[in-house]
Amino acid sequence: MYLLTKRFVAAFVLICFAWNTYRVANATEPESKTEVEVVNYLRELFDARSRFLISNDDTMLDRYYLSAEKSSMNALKQEIIRKEYIHAWADQRKLLFMRAESHIRVPRIRFEGEHVKVSVMLSQKLEYAYEPFAFQQSFGVGTRHALTLTKKNGHWHVLREWYSDPLNENPNLISKSDESFPNPQILNYARTSNPNKGKGNYRRDLALAYANKYAGTAWGAGNKNRYNRKYRDYTSLGGDCTNFASQVIGDPIEGGGLPMTSNWRYWFNSGGSHPWVQTDRFRKFLQTSGYARFIASGTFDEIIRPSEKYPYGAIGELKPGDLIAYVLHGEDVDHFGILVGYDDYGYPLVNSHTADRHRVPFDLGWDQHTKYQLIHIRD
Repeated sequence: MYLLTKRFVAAFVLICFAWNTYRVANATEPESKTEVEVVNYLRELFDARSRFLISNDDTMLDRYYLSAEKSSMNALKQEIIRKEYIHAWADQRKLLFMRAESHIRVPRIRFEGEHVKVSVMLSQKLEYAYEPFAFQQSFGVGTRHALTLTKKNGHWHVLREWYSDPLNENPNLISKSDESFPNPQILNYARTSNPNKGKGNYRRDLALAYANKYAGTAWGAGNKNRYNRKYRDYTSLGGDCTNFASQVIGDPIEGGGLPMTSNWRYWFNSGGSHPWVQTDRFRKFLQTSGYARFIASGTFDEIIRPSEKYPYGAIGELKPGDLIAYVLHGEDVDHFGILVGYDDYGYPLVNSHTADRHRVPFDLGWDQHTKYQLIHIRD
């Protein structure tokens, strides 16, 4: 499989996009007075949702939804869960979110009587700080939204919405640990440790540049928040995370340059092989190819816990340009992220596709049942 399980909503959203033949409308240059009105409402809505995410006000979004419509209330509930999760995660990690802001593109609008169907590309920036809150850190997420809006009493409201939310997790299931984490000493250790030499000739600096350039709609990404157009976007087929990880380590021009093989490769006129785009097949390839060394696998508490072998936890053995595989149930891999660095306090940060992430704390959006497989790519 590609990336199905809890990411089913992402596929559904993209199928909705594909089925609807919207007329293209640019958010910065809407073509009619009504389009201007809709785009302005969407900007206001997403700005309010960003502020709501880090606020203590539980009612500031109410006016954008319809209490008498179940689908509208379900959409609002998702935003409430998102807020509860990120506040609970911040409490566990002993940090505070200071600011959130959003930028949207509205590539498609279609009017249907009293309703309007729109697709929105959201780039969201979140800033946070550790006590005493002197130095702020920031990361970006990017999501694709399919919304139906309706007008009541002269005002637009969200009637229904679908999107794959990287922060939509149960706030009661956040991983906890008695260890002191993050650990600023991880930074110095990661900078001075020597990677194991292998046969891959991995261009780690280029892999990192690629991961940051093509992180998609996430705030902070390059390439005007677009994927690399040389490659097919597998989001609508279940997820693009593995395709992106393969690009990062294997793109021959801009990326890590690991030589493609007979079974792990991308054909630029047709797409990627199964090991190139499928999570479990990609993991198996890494295990058998000699390109990678599996450091450890475990829960959040297990991989951050210091030991005689790993004085800064197994997570501290990763270097920027390495990979993390996320396992939710059993042994099947659900997601891949690329370690791109650490924040100023030693928190490991990842980039990924579906949903798009740029320098996001590696466990944000995952719960206590997640197992993390730490994969070092040999230089």
